[in-house]
Amino acid sequence: MHGFLQTLLRGLGRFLGGLIYRIEPHGLDHIPTGGVLLLPNHVTWVDAVVLQMACPRPIRFVMDAAIHKNAWLGPIFRALGVIPISPGRAKAGIEAAAEALKAGDVVCVFPEGELSRSGVLLRLRKGFEVIARQAGAPVLPVWLDQLWGSIFSYERGRYFTKWPRRFPYGVTVAFGEPIPADQAEIMTVRQRMLELGEFCYQRRPMLTGHLARACVSGLKQGMGETAVIDGTDSSTLSRGMLLAAAIALSGEIRRWCPSKRVAIVLPPTKGAVLANLAVLLAGKVPVNLNFTAGRAALEAANGRGDLAHAITAASMEKRLEGFPWPANVMRLEQIVPGLKARVVAWRGLAQVLPCWLLCAVLRIPERGDREEAVLLFTSGSSGEPKGVILSHRNLLGNISQFGMMLGLDPGQTILASLPFFHSFGCTVTIWFPLIEGVRMVTYPNPLDVSKNAELIKKHRVTLLLATPTFLRGYLRKASREQLASLELVITGAEKLPRELAETFEEKTGKAVLEGYGLTETSPVASVNLPEPPAPDGRHSIQPTNRAGSAGKLAPGMAARITDPESGAPLALHEKGMLWLRGPNIFEGYLHDPDRTGEVMDNGWFRTGDLARFDEDGFLFIEGRLSRFSKIAGEMVPHETVESAITQALGQPSEGDRQFAIVGIPDADKGEALVLLATTDISLPDLRVRLSEAGVPNLWVPRTVRRVGQIPILGSGKLDLGACKALAEDPPVSKA
Repeated sequence: MHGFLQTLLRGLGRFLGGLIYRIEPHGLDHIPTGGVLLLPNHVTWVDAVVLQMACPRPIRFVMDAAIHKNAWLGPIFRALGVIPISPGRAKAGIEAAAEALKAGDVVCVFPEGELSRSGVLLRLRKGFEVIARQAGAPVLPVWLDQLWGSIFSYERGRYFTKWPRRFPYGVTVAFGEPIPADQAEIMTVRQRMLELGEFCYQRRPMLTGHLARACVSGLKQGMGETAVIDGTDSSTLSRGMLLAAAIALSGEIRRWCPSKRVAIVLPPTKGAVLANLAVLLAGKVPVNLNFTAGRAALEAANGRGDLAHAITAASMEKRLEGFPWPANVMRLEQIVPGLKARVVAWRGLAQVLPCWLLCAVLRIPERGDREEAVLLFTSGSSGEPKGVILSHRNLLGNISQFGMMLGLDPGQTILASLPFFHSFGCTVTIWFPLIEGVRMVTYPNPLDVSKNAELIKKHRVTLLLATPTFLRGYLRKASREQLASLELVITGAEKLPRELAETFEEKTGKAVLEGYGLTETSPVASVNLPEPPAPDGRHSIQPTNRAGSAGKLAPGMAARITDPESGAPLALHEKGMLWLRGPNIFEGYLHDPDRTGEVMDNGWFRTGDLARFDEDGFLFIEGRLSRFSKIAGEMVPHETVESAITQALGQPSEGDRQFAIVGIPDADKGEALVLLATTDISLPDLRVRLSEAGVPNLWVPRTVRRVGQIPILGSGKLDLGACKALAEDPPVSKA
């Protein structure tokens, strides 16, 4: 009778669940015939139902004893063989679970111990290790994907009280390979779970879509609302007018440019947004060129990208003397005024035509997937710029990831002043706002902090993206009142100095959240976030930001750590070379198989950064390998030395960057450190101060060189090539 009741209840659960969910299981052949401990992620109240629907064998779930005693559900739980466990009597629950495993049952423990309120994997609890080893049973990592966002998840800060986003609701469930009990350690299981999460995310249907189609769909939502405010003249474009103008301009671009790619040489303005969207709608690849780079780098980019056509403005032509322009140049102010009649016509059509029909009229393919969508050239901070091909999958994936992490509501406002040739500026301040309904305020110069601060106040900007270099300018020139509307301040491109973050929060009242990414990661790979509010006082705090870290990985990303010299695998909590994999990882450099082969291995991207993870999954970047010096066999981190010097000398956080450490060849110890400084520094005095601060003698710069300013790229990053050239000049003083 008991077995019949179990079968009946499970059958009923499968039937009812099947009315709501469409389960796509993977890895069912990984489930052994004997006892096995399932370890899934936990994001909704119905995870157990979904997991049982996907698993062909009956599952005995380990459950909190308080829930197990529920007057209404308790009899059902007991009939299904649920194993109760309580904090005060954990040993009894562990023994019961181990006995079930020894008897050959499938047992499930949610290793996070609670529902995730941010959608990302929480810290894993150690209890599963004890159960598995006591039973001698293997553990099986499991990933439940696409459940975040359902009415049973805490997405948007609430359970249940939201409409389902689709029906029936598609869910992917992936079962990993069994891990022997004696190898089932927390970091090993965490790594396997993240890899399963990446496997599932890559199968999301939206990733095969087309970026232009996603932009059309996004802009058709709230067509009368403002899409772009140009900070230079306060002119605006509604979402509908931006779409119509881009469609009209795209027709001109189709006729004018027969080749695949179109260069765009414009700062962040309303016109630059229009140009990028129009090029995309024309079926071409936009290439925002770094007009602050040297002539040689730009000529290399033109040649490698086969760029014969460029869109710009006459003011830019006048400003950029000696710029290596392609043979064909379109000037927006000469073309756009003549399109007014067509813009009006397209505005009407865009209003009445459904998205699918409008896209068909515009000949936008349904599928973009791994085809090239955008081409960016790296900043060249450490060598010749490389052409980074970002596919439709990469950009749609990263926009989805960033959107899931931030959870922004339409109507938010972002300051778009980062250069569009910078990956952060391109993805997050062009494509993300167009698709997600976020208003943007453009301004062509991120260094003009006074004007940017005025725009933040005037237009009530809520999201500020900056680099640490630009953040120092806000400290110096922006008032607390001007920044009052900001809800999120996120930095990237360089490691955020702790003292800078603390000073900024103290003076402005706004916490700075550090993120991490590279052009090759589209770019967002991880970011710290404000902690989500708990539903009530009984729930534990789930940390979503940690000082000194770059936050948690974006959804759908997996990571590995290897020894930087031997390449041997390390545990996630050990410091080593960071490898990443996910839908936002590019697939290669343009026409450069050798350099692609140096960084790619079966979909895994070698970032060039040394990093580690803590038990909560926060990523700590220890520095770029190129920003380490190997001195007498020891790896010396330049950024750590710079931070120690700043603290030792008591330098203010605001103002321009004052120090940079550079490694140069040294016959005796392999490398030697050179300190570039914009102020006079006594090296003997610095040595004493660093020694008092506990800095190893090996880390003390051997040479100080006084420079007029520290070389910075247009993206806000340190110009490593220029710094090295300065460091290799004859030194000012030696220790």
